[in-house]
Order: sequence, then structure tokens, then C-alpha cells
Amino acid sequence: MSRFLVIGGAHLDRRGQVKGALHLHASNPGHWEETAGGGAFNAARNLARLGHAVRLVAPRGGDPAGETVGRAAADAGVEDTPITFLDRATPTYSAILDSQGDLVVALADMALYDAFSPRQCDRRTLRDAIADADAVLVDANIPEATITRLARRCGEAGRPLSAIAISPAKIVRLKPVLSALSCLFMNRREAEALVGPLAEDGQAQAEQLRSAGIARAIVTAGSGPALAFDQQQTFLLSAIEGCTIVDVTGAGDALAAATLGALQPGLPFIEACHYGVAAASLAVESAEPAPPELTLDAVRARLALVPPIDPLHLKR
Repeated sequence: MSRFLVIGGAHLDRRGQVKGALHLHASNPGHWEETAGGGAFNAARNLARLGHAVRLVAPRGGDPAGETVGRAAADAGVEDTPITFLDRATPTYSAILDSQGDLVVALADMALYDAFSPRQCDRRTLRDAIADADAVLVDANIPEATITRLARRCGEAGRPLSAIAISPAKIVRLKPVLSALSCLFMNRREAEALVGPLAEDGQAQAEQLRSAGIARAIVTAGSGPALAFDQQQTFLLSAIEGCTIVDVTGAGDALAAATLGALQPGLPFIEACHYGVAAASLAVESAEPAPPELTLDAVRARLALVPPIDPLHLKR
């Protein structure tokens, strides 16, 4: 079991799914659900369910939505240590999904995260939490200056820092710390927000991102193969075939959590990525962004279904 410190977004997720064909600029029949979510929060719950000790630090309002987040953290076995602003509202994320579970549009009301100032990283409690962790994971919901200070504190403590991009608009907050990251998890649009249009060839894409200072990353591409690379190798990760897609929300967070959870004990990157693909397949089959059934035994049971990596993509 590894000890993880997870910092970033923990908020209320509202997800509406259209029933039948999608009609833009018109009313669509469907239904809404509200659950606790957020990139960091989903990853923290997944890590805890995979058997790791997890401490979560996230800004939160003093409202019922904040209480919902706190209960969900406790239910998942996460040590919840929020930075609470009693007079503010907990952030919310509202997404519209089509009938297949793919994202159509989302609205993020995340102003409270801007209150997570760099000085929080200078407080003794957070510095001690960094030193006590085996690894730290941050998402790009919090301000650039705070992420930069966090990276400095992790460097001083000798703790690896990984990151989840969150969105094309927010990934740019990671630019000052790209070379300090142990691993970056992003999708293709987020990658292009960093380096511009990506080349068609996977090797060339990896070189573009390495040139930006990224040493190791996974770049997802919807239902297509994900690009994964480190300083020695580049390869493609294909999804498990035959999965019934219920909701893609949280799939990237599951991939990040399972990959990092496997990396921390020392598994090679390729093998750790297999754990990530297996976890993502469980996530898309669930209506919840961090499904309770995503356990280490469930992930291991799916490893045999992960498509093999094409050897052509293994060497630079």
C-alpha cells in the first residue's frame, strides 16, 4: 500500500443525459443526477478503493454541497482535510451527455478554487502532508502560482508530483512545472493547448510533448488509442473491446489513479498503463464517476483483456 496526497478539485457534479437523438438549440428529454466529483476527488476515491492510503486537500464551501463531498470522501475511505471557506459556495460542474454517454458540453462554476493561494503550500500542515506521502497528485483546477509552489515543495521533499490536466483552458496552468512532473494525464485537445496542433504520427506527437518538457504522459483520444510515452519509449494503448459505455465521466481519472497506483510500487510504465486501461474500462461501464466496484481485484481481473501493445511503438 502506498500513501498518496491528492490536491485539487472536489465539488458537486451534475450530469444530465439526453434520451434518444440529440437536438442542439432545443429542449431534449433526459434526466439529471448529482454526485460528488472533480478530477482530484475522483482520483482520490479510486486510489483509496485500489487499496492505497489517500489524503485529500481541496477548497470547499460551507454549504450542503460541501457536506455531500465530505460524506462521499468518507464513504470511499479517503482522509478528507478540506480548506473550508464558510461564506462561499462549493464549486459545481454541470455536464450534458448524449445518449451514448459522450460529453456534449459542460459548465464549470469553479471560482472558489482561485482562493487556493500559494501560501497554503507554505503552511506546516501541508508541508508535513507532502513529506508523509509517497507521491502527490494535483489537478489543474487550482491556480498556476499555487501549482508552481506545490511543485517546489514536492521537489524539496523529494516526492514525485503528477498532474491531471482537467481541460484545455486549465492545462496551461501546468506549463511552469511540466519538467517537474513525474507523469501528466491529458486528452488530445488538452495536449494541443500546450503545444499546438499535434502531428498525425504517434512518435512525432511524443516528441512534440517531450520538447515542451514533459518526461512521461498518457494522452487519451476518446474511443481511439491513447498515446503513452516516457523518456525511453512511445506506445499506443487500445481500449478493451466490448465495453458497454454508460458514462465516460471519470474515465481519465480512473486511468490516472490506477496507473499511478501501479507505478508507485515500481512496476514498469507499460505494465502500469495496463492497469490504467483496465480501470478506465470499469469506469465507463458505470454511471458513477468513481465507481465503488473499481477495486484492485476487479482491475486485475481485466488485465488479461487489455490489448497487447504493438512492439513498433516501443522504441524511440
